[in-house]
Amino acid sequence: MTKSFGSPSMIGGLQQVLVRRPDHVFGSADPTKWHYASRINLNSALQEHDDFVKLLHESGSEVIYHDVLLPDHADAIFVHDPSLVCDQGAILLSMGKELRRGEEDAQKAIYERLGIPIHFRLYGSARGEAGDMLWLDERTLMVGLGFRTNIEAVLQLREALPAVDVLTVDLPYDTGPEACLHLMSYISLLDRDLAVAYLPPMGVAFYQLLQSRGISLVEVGAREYATMATNVLAVEPRDVIMLRGNPVTEAALKAAGCRVRTYKGDEISLKAEGGATCLTRPILRT
Repeated sequence: MTKSFGSPSMIGGLQQVLVRRPDHVFGSADPTKWHYASRINLNSALQEHDDFVKLLHESGSEVIYHDVLLPDHADAIFVHDPSLVCDQGAILLSMGKELRRGEEDAQKAIYERLGIPIHFRLYGSARGEAGDMLWLDERTLMVGLGFRTNIEAVLQLREALPAVDVLTVDLPYDTGPEACLHLMSYISLLDRDLAVAYLPPMGVAFYQLLQSRGISLVEVGAREYATMATNVLAVEPRDVIMLRGNPVTEAALKAAGCRVRTYKGDEISLKAEGGATCLTRPILRT
């Protein structure tokens, strides 16, 4: 039987992926309310997103558009965060950013339309966003504990994924609860034995775990960390898409054997705190 969903990986071949095109809600977002750098130019954002999606198509990915109405959810363009897709179906999370609550139900409607079962849903006081969840491999899920994801979510993920080691990483305060610091803000997996990372926020225990797994790190400097050089989407092992304007990291990734393609993301990424990974919800990886 052909597999039609399942993505317990950051690096497997990206066969099917969910995206959401910028809309008037994103274009008219109040920067203060949404913690954006400045107002979005919607026409430019639409062009940037279309060009980004072209890169996904060129990778051989089937792109599915999330078109469920969300009248007051500017961050809904960042489809990565409200859910995970495992081999058993979708896991609906519970957004730590209060303004984003409701995105989970919208994605539920998409999964039901696609015939993907809802395997589990976080409940009660659990809060979790998928930007804090990094698959080291199909049996190891790292979860960052911070302002967006709490320990109750970890306990429930262990309930939902009994065959998976759900391990925790403490996130730093950084610039505070209003900013978006996810685990994947400072690290992206590129292959089973390669990641790109900004080391200052990384705890020693997590660093040592990566070393024990034989995962080499392409280190990002502070200047390019500020422009999301660590937010890199692998469409296959060592075949990646990243935000344009990070030449030092781009060169280092190429030196590590990666194919690198870049997209312009002044509006959809730099202004709104979300990179290539954030803009995608993998549904099927092989």
